[in-house]
Amino acid sequence: MNLKDMFKKTSGRSHYISLRNSRPEVPTGLLRKCNKCGAAIIAEDVKNGYYICPKCHGYFRVHAYRRIEMIADEGSFEEWDKEMDFVNPLDFRGYEEKIHHLKERTNLNEAVVTGKVLINGNPAVVGVCDGRFMMASMGWIVGEKIARAVERATQEKLPVIIFTCSGGARMQEGIVSLMQMAKTSAALKKHSDAGQLYVSVLTDPTTGGVTASFAMLGDIILAEPKALIGFAGPRVIEQTIGQKLPKGFQRSEFLLDHGFVDRIVEREELKDVLSQILEMHHSAGAAEVKAAFKKDEKTEDKSDAITGFENNGQAENMAEQIKDSLSAWDRVQISRKKDRPVGTDYIDALFTDFMEFHGDRYYKDDHAIVGGIAYFHGIPVTVIAQAKGKTTKENLDRNFSMPSPDGYRKALRLMKQAEKFGRPVICFVDTPGAFCGLEAEERGQGEAIARNLFELSGLKVPVLSVVIGEGGSGGALAMAVADEVWMLENAVYSVLSPEGFASILWKDSKRASEAAEVMKLTAGDLKRLGIIEQVISEPEDFDAENMEAVCEELEGRISSFLADYTAYSSEELTARRYDRFRKM
Repeated sequence: MNLKDMFKKTSGRSHYISLRNSRPEVPTGLLRKCNKCGAAIIAEDVKNGYYICPKCHGYFRVHAYRRIEMIADEGSFEEWDKEMDFVNPLDFRGYEEKIHHLKERTNLNEAVVTGKVLINGNPAVVGVCDGRFMMASMGWIVGEKIARAVERATQEKLPVIIFTCSGGARMQEGIVSLMQMAKTSAALKKHSDAGQLYVSVLTDPTTGGVTASFAMLGDIILAEPKALIGFAGPRVIEQTIGQKLPKGFQRSEFLLDHGFVDRIVEREELKDVLSQILEMHHSAGAAEVKAAFKKDEKTEDKSDAITGFENNGQAENMAEQIKDSLSAWDRVQISRKKDRPVGTDYIDALFTDFMEFHGDRYYKDDHAIVGGIAYFHGIPVTVIAQAKGKTTKENLDRNFSMPSPDGYRKALRLMKQAEKFGRPVICFVDTPGAFCGLEAEERGQGEAIARNLFELSGLKVPVLSVVIGEGGSGGALAMAVADEVWMLENAVYSVLSPEGFASILWKDSKRASEAAEVMKLTAGDLKRLGIIEQVISEPEDFDAENMEAVCEELEGRISSFLADYTAYSSEELTARRYDRFRKM
């Protein structure tokens, strides 16, 4: 019998009332409604599951102390500046009463919690904004707590991690709130100048003055999925321009694509990612690098190795052998083969724990250049590769390894980051040339390449560049102002493509094979000219399946390179690099 029939057979409402009263009741607070998908969810499951909806995987905002529990080793949190006296710089009416009410309701003194933690045993100073307290708007106390935490971290030589969540400046404090942007940024500048790490973690929402200060100043910027991040809020923008904003505008994924975020990290993996970052930076000091690659009898002398072409009387003979075995045009064709190993293959084969970082912090994340930090023989290095794809879809995504200005700016950002933390830089060059489209010119392709040449010439850490395929013009040179440049046996490196060379000089691109011979673009030619230091031999029909021997050779030689160049002071390093190019 259904309920409708039951109601017909009963007199009055007594039976209906008894049915209603006998129904199982959900205890208050047990079930909640997801404000993203509308599903009924069990509150305790959400709390135990990183505050993520089990139905739609939407992220709920997290209280500051709960956030600290998620990333800190149990019992390791030491809070700093928990109690600070209330200030009302503008004598704003009702402000003190509002703050008093929020203190009682949230059990917080202010909108940020700061202190020291261990993350998988790695010490760090943390600041966590809490949106329950005036939407974590930044007044004097918030700015002061963050500045004090950063200053103490600088003194104690500790990294800083700040979880941002804010509506921006605190209106009740007016211009005093605005000044906190400058104060927190200045504290972070001193921390950076001391060579210390700052990781910013952007959560929903991060807007206004916080975005325009400490939120976007991280050496590494992480973000939670789908977090709202922007200077002006979407409602303000829509009111100002009178237009509806596109879907996904100002979300984490939008910022990643536009070059402002290094990586989007799921909440469940955040502790491990932060731990890995801290470990890599803790062990990245120049002294540790030098110690790790200190030469021993096994690696000290490989001067008689054919691949090295050292000055032992064999160099010219070997260069001639390389020149004669295949024509220059043959090598051009081989360097362009679709199945030839690409930059990401070398990263996977030679390094461990590679963590890719994205974006130039100006406009875009250019997929034609892949870069990040990794371990080489247990030592952190920065590795950057011009990346061709293996399929048509990948090549379209990577623009056939023709970087835009944004790609070169991303590479330079990572190189300067490596310099700050004393990490050697290893580059893999493989590009037909820099992208020559309309938008590349609009965004300053020439300036971006010139800036790389300028900054790389004085970079204070060892730089090695390996041409693994095509080394096309200034697009290749922008990643090859190095202490040494090596080439694979069938790689090419030239002022222009043979087709372009023939078109310019002879007005006939069909004479490309003839041009290749004239241009002296092969590894043997360039070794003899003193443009490169080493040539690495290749197997026949070289592809990703038989690259093991090449990688073994590269691994040994990179170890030797690092042993040599980490022994130099920064002044010696830059002087030698200058002399290298001055002689050319």
